[in-house]
Amino acid sequence: MFVKKSESQPGKGEFVALMAMMMATNAFSVDAMLPALTEMGQTLSPEAPVRAQLVVIVFMIGMGIGTFFTGPLSDAYGRRPLVIFSGAVYALGAFLAWLAPSLELILLARLIQGLGASGSRVVAMAMVRDRFAGRAMAQVTSLIITVFMVFPAVAPSIGQVIIWVGGWRSVFLSFLIFSGIVLTWFAMRQPETLAPENRRPIRLPLIRAALVEIVSIPMVRRTVLAMSACFAMMLTTVSSTELVFEHTLGRGPQFPLWFGAAAITALAAPMVNSRIVMRFGMHRISSIAMAVQASLSALYLIGLTAGFVPTDMLLPYFLWQVSIFMTMGLSMGNLNALVMEPLGHVAGIASSLIASLSTLIGALVAIPAAASFNGTQIPLVACVLGFMIFGRLMLSGRAYDRAGSPA
Repeated sequence: MFVKKSESQPGKGEFVALMAMMMATNAFSVDAMLPALTEMGQTLSPEAPVRAQLVVIVFMIGMGIGTFFTGPLSDAYGRRPLVIFSGAVYALGAFLAWLAPSLELILLARLIQGLGASGSRVVAMAMVRDRFAGRAMAQVTSLIITVFMVFPAVAPSIGQVIIWVGGWRSVFLSFLIFSGIVLTWFAMRQPETLAPENRRPIRLPLIRAALVEIVSIPMVRRTVLAMSACFAMMLTTVSSTELVFEHTLGRGPQFPLWFGAAAITALAAPMVNSRIVMRFGMHRISSIAMAVQASLSALYLIGLTAGFVPTDMLLPYFLWQVSIFMTMGLSMGNLNALVMEPLGHVAGIASSLIASLSTLIGALVAIPAAASFNGTQIPLVACVLGFMIFGRLMLSGRAYDRAGSPA
């Protein structure tokens, strides 16, 4: 394992858990909202209840915009100050969303909340890059994503319980509590990982030079687009699946349980990846995962359109949903590590730009994809198929690490 030595750091297990909780703040902010979408849409936008999906997508757009700035700021001033400041912005957005009287104002508050969420997301990956490199980084990233993926499994159920107790607005208060716990843990246990001599002042020529370096590497460009495709697949599915359960499958109250079961079942994927990535490499595993997902989606789409699979049948949709989670578990950690491998000397800026581009592209594409919902699964499955074909094409060829070995 290639590990960068750093004194006074928490052990690997605690570090993985803390970084996972930082990233899970974002997952909780999305998935705990899902059971509230139908009621929120009927309450605040009865003429077009599907607009409630924007509560999820606008949050991700805010996070994508924020990541343009969080990396350079963390490179200049350190990782810790950025996490604490962005946590305060996140808390402000959650508080404003709790008070907002209209869907439009909630969307504005969610944009602010997403801006704050960008700090923990980017800095977590930059801290991983500060301490690890190469396939060891991919292994650690996979372990983080394993823990992180528990939250999509339990967050809808937690959100449902919160809604039962205090109504859908109280979900925003739960974001304040969760983020407060994580920030306290971070402040007490995690020291700075970026040495003062490695900090880069915020200068436009330096940022421009880093951007030129990033976009000039073909592997980085193609991997960012593949990440965007994966992100669009997940965001479209997550923002639409509650509507599928409510309007297509007729099982709205059961949604948190089935969604959680799909996420729990798919936890095997990143766990397996953490064991096999050192042998087979990041690029090969991601490519195979996306090709398999494209094949499964194509078969499912044929079955739905030809009438072999009833559109209101639960089991095929559940299994397809599991396959999407598994594809993410086998792809995103590897793609993050793969794209960061040649960019260690500009880790903060690179992490920001890459996360921002992949998030914004994925979220913007997900808006029309999610809006295509017509009461059946067919538009959703067709969109996922298109995303995976495009992503797999972006990974065509081979990728190499700095030592010249297959990555």
